[in-house]
Amino acid sequence: MKITIIDSGIHAGRPHAVRIAGGAQITATGENDDILDRLGHGTAVAGAIRQKAPDAELYAVKVLDRRLTANIDMIIRALEWCRGHAMDLVNLSLGTKPPHRERFLSAIADDLLVVSPAGALPGSLQMVIGVAADPDCPRDSFRYHDGMFHTSPYPPAIPGVPLDRSQHGTSFAVANMTGFVARALESSGRAKIREVLIAGGA
Repeated sequence: MKITIIDSGIHAGRPHAVRIAGGAQITATGENDDILDRLGHGTAVAGAIRQKAPDAELYAVKVLDRRLTANIDMIIRALEWCRGHAMDLVNLSLGTKPPHRERFLSAIADDLLVVSPAGALPGSLQMVIGVAADPDCPRDSFRYHDGMFHTSPYPPAIPGVPLDRSQHGTSFAVANMTGFVARALESSGRAKIREVLIAGGA
């Protein structure tokens, strides 16, 4: 199982995000191999995914570096990187609004499975697993209603740090759902993954 995290990179030295299989940094001017996470966001997302998919190969495609913003060209190129490297699953916690719908449709096509925030692009596209944060949803389950998946916005517990003081939000709802999707892929395959997930939602 190959999962790409399009985010701020991954710090492979962190215990909960070891065994990074590879990746790339996408910049405004090209591509390089700097996937070091200087913000901590991508590493925390990787930890949430790793908890639910411990045997997955994690790849980091870095589009964020010193701040949590990226332009649409970089995101599209990151998705194209994932297609070119035959990723099984993509975690994309970023979203944008129209007029970029056609660009996302072209980048994702029919051969890339993406998990992303609902209500924005690309999470609002039919072929994407759109996710909304639900603070009342336990971390070990997810729900499906109103045409989208709902999961906990919290990462794995950090000893000594209350949940409401740790990083949390839609990014971690997407990461938690990515873990559930990875589990479903291992047992059922890609063909009817959405139907399998909808049936399995609490």
